[in-house]
Amino acid sequence: MTETETAIPRPALLLGWAGVIPFAAFAFATALELRLPGLRPEPILLAYAAAILSFMGGAQWGLAIGEAPVDGQRLAVSVIPALLAWTALLKPLDTGLLLCLIAFLGLLAYDMLTVRQGRSPAWYGTLRLQLTGAVVGCLALALVFD
Repeated sequence: MTETETAIPRPALLLGWAGVIPFAAFAFATALELRLPGLRPEPILLAYAAAILSFMGGAQWGLAIGEAPVDGQRLAVSVIPALLAWTALLKPLDTGLLLCLIAFLGLLAYDMLTVRQGRSPAWYGTLRLQLTGAVVGCLALALVFD
């Protein structure tokens, strides 16, 4: 494998890490008990986690439709994160955050499987490990201090 195949494209790296900023901001706001008038950071964190979890499932959908023939199982797996995210929004806050945390880890495992199978770019696995590690850390921080 060449460096070009394993190097994370700069836009993906920058935009991926930019997407971690709200996770970090609201997790630290939770830990430091920072509040805006009438707003708690935990529900905002949960809503953002649900949105990003749905988006990450969509990434697998996009990779699946580029395959010939299209893999129905991969398409099915790609919608599970959105369903879990929606379920997390219907649960009590702590349960919802924990469900998102577990779903991010589960999707990471699936993403890494597709990288090992050569069905996702090699760099995608590296990026997903970095970003999911940060996201899971932020969700865990919020859970500990909520």
